[in-house]
Amino acid sequence: MEKDFEFQDDLYGEVICYTVEAQDAGQRLDVYLGLRSQDSRSHIKNLIEKGKVSVGGSVVKKAGYTLKTNDVIELMPEEIRQLDLTPQNIPIDIVYEDEDIAVINKAQGMVVHPASGAYDNTLVNALLYHLKSLSSINGVVRPGIVHRLDKDTSGLLVVAKNDFAHVSLQEQIATKSAKRYYYALVDGVVKADEGTIHTYIDRSAKDRKLMAVSRNNAGREAITLYKVIERFARYTFIEYELKTGRTHQIRVHSKHIGHTVVGDMQYGGSNKFNLKGQLLHAHKLVLTHPRSGEVMTFEATLPSYFQDVLDSLRGVK
Repeated sequence: MEKDFEFQDDLYGEVICYTVEAQDAGQRLDVYLGLRSQDSRSHIKNLIEKGKVSVGGSVVKKAGYTLKTNDVIELMPEEIRQLDLTPQNIPIDIVYEDEDIAVINKAQGMVVHPASGAYDNTLVNALLYHLKSLSSINGVVRPGIVHRLDKDTSGLLVVAKNDFAHVSLQEQIATKSAKRYYYALVDGVVKADEGTIHTYIDRSAKDRKLMAVSRNNAGREAITLYKVIERFARYTFIEYELKTGRTHQIRVHSKHIGHTVVGDMQYGGSNKFNLKGQLLHAHKLVLTHPRSGEVMTFEATLPSYFQDVLDSLRGVK
């Protein structure tokens, strides 16, 4: 059974991938990576010499390696050591907690787990402080984390406090028995009252840090259901239901149907309201409790900045 989540190696940040285009063929490996990453050339050279860079699936340790058209480069960030993970007294909204699970209403702007460039002030750092135990299945970097929300997406996610709960929750996500619903404000007026977006999603060929709907069914299958809640002159308030859990899935699917999420500048969304991130909120989570078997439904109201935009569009403010 294909697992419906996309974690990379537990001890590292996410692998960054690039595909060399014809105009870049002949460049040195370190020069190419230096132009595309936020790291210095000396740091890139150090990563290459440490064996953190592969081309075509083979580790390359020569910074001066000459690139060819269609070479696929994978850059593995520096290892995140366990000692980097310190409990931090960061306020978090714990919606529910028992001996097996905790449900968190994550704020916009909070990274879920440590990765390259974000080793502290994450949800995991807060969980290590506020909760007595977390599952170990995802290793030292992602303890308790069963599924994720993007940094600038707010709302509900469930955390496993032991391995027994983690296995159950993981299986529920894989079999789609757990249900995840999101509210979003999107650009433009969506014509159909409801529908299904069914594509395949892969790394964007233009920017490997982003995702895109792929051609010829490459990448991973992605299914999102949507239902219009309210239409405005230039926007639509919509509910999405995830049937799969691909990276940036709702944001990519919104762009694919021509209705980007408001505030999502990475994927071309508008920002007339001077937002700090996309208006995307995981408002409802339905799951079966791992131990009791009870079907549980959790809901989180819209953040004030999201509600303020809706009120403005409705003429309330």
